[in-house]
Parts: sequence; C-alpha cells; structure tokens
Amino acid sequence: MSGQSGNTPCELCASRKLSLFADLPEQHVCTISDNKNLISHKKGQILYYEGTKPLGIFCINSGVVKVYKTASNGKEQIIHLSQKGDFLGYSALLGEENYTNSAMIVEDAKICFIPKEAFLTTLFSNTPFFKRITKALSHELGVMEEKLTDATQKSIRERLAFVLLQLGSCYGVEGGESQKIDLVLSREEIASMVGTATESVIRLLSEFKKDNLIALEGKRIVIKDRRGLARLSDFYA
Repeated sequence: MSGQSGNTPCELCASRKLSLFADLPEQHVCTISDNKNLISHKKGQILYYEGTKPLGIFCINSGVVKVYKTASNGKEQIIHLSQKGDFLGYSALLGEENYTNSAMIVEDAKICFIPKEAFLTTLFSNTPFFKRITKALSHELGVMEEKLTDATQKSIRERLAFVLLQLGSCYGVEGGESQKIDLVLSREEIASMVGTATESVIRLLSEFKKDNLIALEGKRIVIKDRRGLARLSDFYA
C-alpha cells in the first residue's frame, strides 16, 4: 500500500545530487519542492501502467523500480532497473504520449511525484536543465539501440554475463575478492532482463557456479570472478 511521506525539501534531499535536478538554481528547486509529493511504495506495487497518460514525472528518492513491457502473451520484458536519483516517465510526458511501458517497485521505495506543470515550467525556464534532459533522452536511445544489437548478435550466455556485471556495478557490495549483488530478483526477472526463458537462466547460473564465476546464496548472487564474466560477456573480444 502506498503512503504519503513527509515531504523532504529538495534542497535537503540526499538523492538530488544523483539526479538531473542536481545543478538547478535555488528558485527552480523551490518550484519543484513546493509542488512535489513524496510517497512511500511497497515491493510489488505498480507505479504506472503502459498505455496510461502521464500527469507528471517520478524521481526516485530510495528503492528500486523495474521498467518493463508486457507482450501479448503476458510475458514481461524488463527494459531496465531504476534507482535513487533516476527520473521515470519524462520521455512520455515530453512526447505527449501515453506510457509505452509499465513500472513496478522491486525494492521498497520512496518516490517523488512532480506534476507536469511544475516540471515543464522548470524545464523551459532553465537552459542547462533543458540540455541535461535532452542529453538523457539521447543516452536512453543509444542504450536501446545497443540492447537491440546485443539481442541479435550475442548469445544468451554472453547476455547473462553482462547483466550480472551490470547488477554488480549498480547493486554490488564488496567482500574481498567477491561482490554480492544486494538486490533480490527472481529467476524470472533475471530471465526477463536477459531476454530468454527462465529455464535457460537457471541452467546457466548453475554452469556459472560450476565454473566458479559466481556463488549462489539463496536468491542472491555473489560474483566471484568479475574478469571471467567480463571476458565472457564481451562478444567483440
């Protein structure tokens, strides 16, 4: 169940420095802060649904959100995981389109909702912020192109190795030579990120474990050989 949280002023928000709001002048920070709502969300809750109309944007204060599309057969394809400081929903808002994907909480989160008018007022009155948003949109397009290329040219084994390295980079906790991925994802969710069947991910994780690339602690994955995974993930090496 979602719940209203005490609104932390943007100027005091620790995650702001990680977001596209990082360098906003005080007057624009105040505009955002005066209009936003900070809401607590529990794991499994839907933030927004594909096909619905955006009324503003979301800025993640804490927690993790998966952004995904659902095929006609009901199968999920995870596009990416978003965390502290990330914006969600702004491309649909700027394109004046309905959401082309859905977003679900995968780790309890606090998320600020910023209404459309406050966001656009800030965007069109601050040129550096406008440029940062444009750059972020361009980066997203580049990432999607790269994923499309990987889907056709890399094997499932290579894609899984790359996904594990990404998860380690974003959510890893160092422990000597190893790195625990401090995020619980189901095997189905990992398969959705890789773009394959759950059975294939289960089989490959067992093979990675046998090859001493990873260790398994329940649903958590520990990366034991990052260089080995990197060599495996690099299709062009």
